[in-house]
Amino acid sequence: MTQTFVSLSPAETRRLGRRLAGLLRPGDVLLLQGELGAGKTCFAQGIGAGLRVKEAVKSSSFVLVNEYSGRLHVYHADLFRLEDPREVFELGLEENAAEGLLLVEWPDRAPQEMPPDHLLVRFEATGDRSRRIAFESHGERYEALLRDFESQSGEKPRAR
Repeated sequence: MTQTFVSLSPAETRRLGRRLAGLLRPGDVLLLQGELGAGKTCFAQGIGAGLRVKEAVKSSSFVLVNEYSGRLHVYHADLFRLEDPREVFELGLEENAAEGLLLVEWPDRAPQEMPPDHLLVRFEATGDRSRRIAFESHGERYEALLRDFESQSGEKPRAR
């Protein structure tokens, strides 16, 4: 199942993340994929705000995983600077995040280390501030999540 949204600003991308945060539960995995500047971190910041994380969610240059406390404990992995995909295995992301939320930016750097069940969120810049954001479910939990996400406000995705 796929749902596609159009965001016209960074603030709108954060709002989309904040909306999704209300439906997330322990053990959820979100993979955020897209080019530099496509909106992945803005979306992660929205999720953080929606989970009442007190500090700003950021992508660190030299830290592979940041942790934040809120309604859920958030493990935010940024794999951009990853040199060897085996490093991801050593981090034990899936095991460590079992009681919280795992957000992974740049999952394509180590695809074989990503959990098979997840919500893939693809970001594509369509203008200076506009983005196409596609939610793609992988597994029953994430199909249900997308159905709940669509029905929570009755809002339909904007034209693709």
